[in-house]
Amino acid sequence: MQFILKILYINMNTANYKNKEKTFKVLVLGDVGTGKTSFIRRYVSQKFFINYKATIGSDFALKVIDWDENCQIKLQLWDIAGQERFSSMTRVYYRDAVGAFVAFDVTRAATFDAVAKWKQDVDTKLILPTGLPIPAVLLANKCDQESIVRKDKVNKLCEDLGFLCSFETSAKENIGIDESIKFLLTKILETEQSVSSNAGVGLPEKEPPARNCCACHYPKTKSLMNDVDG
Repeated sequence: MQFILKILYINMNTANYKNKEKTFKVLVLGDVGTGKTSFIRRYVSQKFFINYKATIGSDFALKVIDWDENCQIKLQLWDIAGQERFSSMTRVYYRDAVGAFVAFDVTRAATFDAVAKWKQDVDTKLILPTGLPIPAVLLANKCDQESIVRKDKVNKLCEDLGFLCSFETSAKENIGIDESIKFLLTKILETEQSVSSNAGVGLPEKEPPARNCCACHYPKTKSLMNDVDG
């Protein structure tokens, strides 16, 4: 099996940065073709390409964020391959992650049906010292196209599976990308404050408790343009 590791680094006013630094590993999960790579590339480099090759194994990009005057975040966004043949390796790829996005393609019902598989996989392999799963956000991706998944179904799945929230996103039109990442990072910081500074993410011994999902975030306008992603 081929393992690909790439680093896309953007330094945002980091010279002589003297405040507290944090490194957060965040997973981006979902079936193949759901737009995970485009989501990451849009956020990290503000670029969008029509075609991508499917991710093999895993890939990650790094962006340094001046969160506030007291905190700098080194955000690692891990793009996990959506192909079934890599599923046995997810425990390795998930290690040390503190948050997750699960994406589905709003034009393909099968990718929506697969969300439960991805959420349950991460919940069984990563758990916080508090007994809760790591913070996770649902992405209704490629929202610039006509959706075949009803919003009430998205809301119900979000709540049933314990997602913190869901966002409609489009890498092509740059919709919901910054907002969803800022939301998840805020929740990760809040979660970090609730656990011991020496505690890490471990393997769960029991089923984590469910959490209520917040109201989902939808863009005000959409255009019917293609957002093709491998």
